[in-house]
Amino acid sequence: MVWIRKLLARLGLGPRPLLNVAGDTGEGPAVILVHGIASSSVTFQNLVPLLSPRHRVISLDILGHGGSPAPKNATYRVEEHVEWLYRTIRSLKIRGDIVIVGHSLGALIVARYARVHPERIAKVVLVSPPIYLNPQQIGDRIERAAVSAYLKAYEYLRLNKEFTIRRAALIARMLPIRNVFEVSERNWNAFRLSLQNSIELQTTVEDIAGVTAPVEIVYGALDQFIAPGSMNLVKHMPHVTVHRVDLNDHIVRKRLARAVDAAIG
Repeated sequence: MVWIRKLLARLGLGPRPLLNVAGDTGEGPAVILVHGIASSSVTFQNLVPLLSPRHRVISLDILGHGGSPAPKNATYRVEEHVEWLYRTIRSLKIRGDIVIVGHSLGALIVARYARVHPERIAKVVLVSPPIYLNPQQIGDRIERAAVSAYLKAYEYLRLNKEFTIRRAALIARMLPIRNVFEVSERNWNAFRLSLQNSIELQTTVEDIAGVTAPVEIVYGALDQFIAPGSMNLVKHMPHVTVHRVDLNDHIVRKRLARAVDAAIG
């Protein structure tokens, strides 16, 4: 029977593949956790224990990361990440409304998901979101230069594979969560294309503006990927509440996890 399923899949007649469900624990209203680029569901190891006593907590690996598929023809545009996320969430047959949480790139994916699939979403929580306006849309000279610097750095990383993989390995050894950051031969294509097509070419400000559910943004005061100008724009939207956590960087450390837990409610 296995060979039949494989044949049907090759012919496009079998069930479409889904994202890897890395964790499904607890009972209560569902919370979906979506990690960021070059990472996996281990991103949320400090958050899941806080949520599981009162929620069903479902941790997913995004396309090309963790245990999820990495199709050879994938573009890793945010629309594609959202399509896979939508199919996977539908397959879980969750009852009731959900809270959907995204970290880093996962926050950008979640913002678009909530905009195009608003049904049954009680709340959107964006953790450490790297929100960048198009530099041509930024009037302030200093903020425009800052965002341009981010985008140039990202371009350099994806165009210099060996440098990026070596530097990522050094950074990973210093982080408090094991395997929370990985750029390797295994996930290089997913990293490179997600960086270019979902982070550099993002429309996250417009996506957040189009979300109908309440939006909670939680980020660390020491987060090196936050552009203050873009964050100031988003925080003035009437349905958005922003929480700035002292003494925390981009990683979901225990301090940031507690703030996210409170934002989820």
